[in-house]
Amino acid sequence: MINDTIAAIATPAGNSGIGIIRVSGDDAKAVVDRIFVNSKKEHILSSMESHTISYGFLLNGEEIIDEVMVSYFKGPKSFTAEDTVEINCHGGSFVLKKALDLVLGNGARLAEPGEFTKRAFLHGRIDLSKAEAVMDIISSDSEISLKNSISQLQGCVYQKIRDLRDKILHEIAYIESALDDPEHISFDDHKEEFVKIIDEVSKETVKLLDSADNGRIIKNGIRTVIAGKPNAGKSSLLNYICGNDRAIVTTIAGTTRDIIEEKVRLDDISLCLIDTAGIRKTEDVVESIGVDKARQYIEDADLILYVVDSSIALDENDHEIIGMLKNRNSIILYNKSDLDPVVSIGEIQDLIGDTHIIKTSALKQEGLDEFKKTVRDMFISGKIDPSNEVIITNLRHKEALKEAVLSFENVNNSVKNGLPEDFYTVDLMNAYSSLGGIIGEEVDDDLVNKIFSEFCMGK
Repeated sequence: MINDTIAAIATPAGNSGIGIIRVSGDDAKAVVDRIFVNSKKEHILSSMESHTISYGFLLNGEEIIDEVMVSYFKGPKSFTAEDTVEINCHGGSFVLKKALDLVLGNGARLAEPGEFTKRAFLHGRIDLSKAEAVMDIISSDSEISLKNSISQLQGCVYQKIRDLRDKILHEIAYIESALDDPEHISFDDHKEEFVKIIDEVSKETVKLLDSADNGRIIKNGIRTVIAGKPNAGKSSLLNYICGNDRAIVTTIAGTTRDIIEEKVRLDDISLCLIDTAGIRKTEDVVESIGVDKARQYIEDADLILYVVDSSIALDENDHEIIGMLKNRNSIILYNKSDLDPVVSIGEIQDLIGDTHIIKTSALKQEGLDEFKKTVRDMFISGKIDPSNEVIITNLRHKEALKEAVLSFENVNNSVKNGLPEDFYTVDLMNAYSSLGGIIGEEVDDDLVNKIFSEFCMGK
């Protein structure tokens, strides 16, 4: 029920300096006023003005639970657009739980995951794309991911989708008017303009859809697989890039048999680093499973780091890996550059062609700066700039855009085949509805509940 008053701890669990309990709903002020007093033991919350903060104590009867600061935000000028009270307690887990229990015992109920943001959406303060951006901000782990999430929270997706829907709705209205009053409104006179507008809207929608691949990289990081034959130095390079001993390193070939994953932030981007088993023919059943996994991860990677042991000649295992790099984003890590080379960079270039080759040495800690720059140039520079363009990062949005693009294709086919105008409106309404789902104007309650159930508690 949207009319009841909810409460939850809005800060991460664990001991910290400050912990916040958020209370929202029609009775938020009354609930907290029952348990909050100032230094003179006066209940003052009922007379507090909006957007002010007061010092005092939480009381359970006569017992002081904590020394706190309480702030009040009168709806609709609050996060939820409801009357909201935030209690700033000391951040210990035990005291926060006692304070929350006290709030719940005085008229509030425990909020469901994401319910505060859900209420902001239901009250119309934010659209669904902005609501989802809230969670993306919380989970951001790189500068570019955070910038894009903030841009979406400020409404870049909402504004773009609304503009597209306005254009579609105008064309639907024109067709309906022409069908209802053909004596005064002629669609034939407007047909050329109609085709032009729908073509523009379709292209803009396709552009948004095409941005989703970059958006996935922004949100989830660059899925980066470290590949090479056994003992090429893959695990050592993983540890070097991560800055810690994440993988076991030995001189025994085939040590890495399963997949090791680690998320690493390189300046303003993040990599999902995946260390794989060395690729070679083997009779070992367990190692063979690891090699098969490595091949599959290479197939699904955004970026392949092919580690070449420069002190050992290339063999059939290297040639197999080289075959996997065709038409793929890849960087050759010319490893063990501190040793006398047996294979030359020129030899590698002859086999692979124009690609990025970086001399690396985990032992001497060399090559990381050039590696960072190369990755950024490949995936970011000139391609992804959240401050200048709308980038789709949400899978749900991507699927909705696919449906809209398909509807536009159907409209174009109807025009080419000379079908009646009412055929156009059916597909245009489908596109209008699909795009509306992105901002929450064409979604059912079950989907809304599912989206917000994936939020963290207290948000």
